[in-house]
Order: sequence, then structure tokens, then C-alpha cells
Amino acid sequence: MTTIASELPRPPDILSNWLTILLAMSCGLIVANLYYAQPLIGPIAADLGLSPQSAGLIVTVTQLGYGAGLLLIVPLGDLVENRRLVVGITSLGALALLAAAFVTHPLPFLIAGLCIGFGSVAVQILIPYAGHMAPPEIRGRVVGNVTTGLMIGVLLSRPASSFIAAASSWHAVYKVSACGMILLAVVLHRMLPQRLPTARLGYGQLLASMMHMARTNVVLRRRALYQAALFGVFSMFWTTAPLLLAGPAFHLTQRGIAMFALAGVAGAIAAPLAGRVADRGWTRPATAAVMLLTAGGFALTRLVDFGSTLSMAVLVIAAIAIDFGVQANVVLGYRTLFAQGAESRGRLNGLYMTTFFLAGAAGSAIGGWAYANGGWALVSWIGIALPLAALIYLATDSE
Repeated sequence: MTTIASELPRPPDILSNWLTILLAMSCGLIVANLYYAQPLIGPIAADLGLSPQSAGLIVTVTQLGYGAGLLLIVPLGDLVENRRLVVGITSLGALALLAAAFVTHPLPFLIAGLCIGFGSVAVQILIPYAGHMAPPEIRGRVVGNVTTGLMIGVLLSRPASSFIAAASSWHAVYKVSACGMILLAVVLHRMLPQRLPTARLGYGQLLASMMHMARTNVVLRRRALYQAALFGVFSMFWTTAPLLLAGPAFHLTQRGIAMFALAGVAGAIAAPLAGRVADRGWTRPATAAVMLLTAGGFALTRLVDFGSTLSMAVLVIAAIAIDFGVQANVVLGYRTLFAQGAESRGRLNGLYMTTFFLAGAAGSAIGGWAYANGGWALVSWIGIALPLAALIYLATDSE
């Protein structure tokens, strides 16, 4: 078995195409576990006996588990051998998915959901792992290719769970995913080269160093806030668009909404493109461009009256533009942060992800409130304002 350290010379086959594909597929399969429940809240809550007021906990506990894992587990990528860490966390996720598939009472299901989120942070160990293996001159391209798998997993998870549940039941979604995670853990254990971190900190020191990074690392703070603005409106869009599509303007069924969600997959091409752009040193203008593109996606929806075929086409174009902007910007951020050194990539990634993940959760909550109180008009104005505010912040960067 090949073993690699942080920045040591690598054997020529360490970046083979099959390994890059494996990492991309692994990221997509793991991250999808965070989103399977979103379109299934209704039937899951009904089967478990959760009240409508409590149904949102089905998604919330998974998000809380993921957030906890970002802060407590992902930084261990700078301390613990990476392959062993990924396999262990993925196995935990598999057990949690199996539990969720078979429990019949609310509390055990919510505990399983918390563990599903916790186990899904393996994806945020794999992305820095890809950065470790890549030579500096193509690091953006490699991270972009791997992140493409993650983004496809995010975008396909909701329609996939809808289709599986429609053909069988929501239990089948969790059973299928659990089997997939067990198989994936075996494959990763056999196929991934080991990666031994160079950091020699205790776990407490590791967490304390993250607080220091958050206070003093200006690049981290800027990239995290840029992505927070974009990911916040991305979450807002995908929270409110299904409400709009199911409403009186379009009257789409669950299957129709799932088909609409598939359109956003086209935005996944942003990740490898952004990686190549970043490798050429064009990160700053590319960041400005994707901020404008994201705001433009929301602005486009202001030009039509909903209900017509044209307005549906405009919504699809807007979804692709917003997804493209958000996915490109996250890769631009990865490329910038991973250039700061191998010894701190896990911690930088944990802080980066935690910041914009919390913004995404806030965006979903704000989106629901905005749609209830001001309809799509208020949602779209917020979607325009936040990326433009990030653009203004970018303009204050003197570097």
C-alpha cells in the first residue's frame, strides 16, 4: 500500500484518473446523505408520528450533526492518518443510515439523523486529501474535479430520494444508501493511499489553533464570507423554489419538482472550470464574475410573470446560473486556502465549511420567512443583494 506525507515527492501514479474519479464519486455519495430527507419530510414525519411543527427536526438534526463534525472531526485530518479516518467516519454513517431505515419512533430516528450528519463529514476530509496529493501547479484542477462529484451528489440527492420513495418507500432510500456506504468504506480502505499528517499537536491544541486561525487569517475570513453570501442565497433558492413550483403559478407535483432539481446539475461543470481558472492565477476576477452571475440569476426571475412556459425556462436558467456561481466560488476558495500549506488544510477546511454551512442554514430559514411574507419578490431581492454585498467586500481587498 502506498503511503504519502504532506508535501513529500509522490509516485507518478498517485494522481491516476481512476483515483480522481474514485474520490469524486465518494464525495458525491457521502454528501448526498445530508439531503435525502429534505423532500421526504412529510412521509417520514407521518410514519414516525411527528407533528407538522416538529417535522423540520428531521433535517435540522442532520445539519447539526454535520456542523459538529466539521468543527470536531474534520480538523483531525491534520492529525490522524487520513485513510483510516475517512473509513471510520464513513462506517459510522453507514450504521446510522441502517438505524434510520428500521426505527419506528421519533427519538431514535432523530439520533440516527444526528449521526448521519456526523458521518457525512468524511467528504470534507477527502477534499483536502485530494489537495495533498496534487502538485501545486494542478492543485486547483484536481480539487475542482473532486468537488464536481460533491456538487453532483448535492444536486442529485433530492430527486434521487424522491424517485426511490415514489417507487418504494422512504425506508428504501436509507437502506440503499447504507449499503452504498458499506461498499464504499471497503473500497476506500483497499484503494486509497495512506496519508500521514506532519502536525504534532494534541487534540486540544488542534482545536485551540483553529480559534487562532479564525481570528488572524485574513484570507480564510474573506473566502469564508464570500462563500457564505453565495451559499446562503443558494440555500434560500432551493428552499423556496419548490414552494413556488408547487404553488398556484405552476402546480407541479413532487415528481415535477424533482425533474426541475435535475436542471441544476448542469451547474456542476463550474467546479473543474473554476479549478483551472484558479491555477492560472485568475482567482480575483473569477470571484467577482461568479458573484455577479449569482445575483444575475435572481435578477433574471424578476423579468417574467410566473405561470408561463417562458417563466419556467427562466427559472431553469436562473437555477443553473446560481448553482454555477456557488460551485465555482467554493473551488476558488479551496484553491486559495490549500495554497497556505499542507499542515493546516484540515483545520482551514473545517472553519471554511462551518462558516458557509451556517450561512446556508440561515439562508433556508430566511427564505421560508421571506417567501411567506413577501413572496418570490422578496426572495429575489435578497438573492440579488447578498452577492452584491460580497462583491463590495471583495473590492475592499487591496491585495
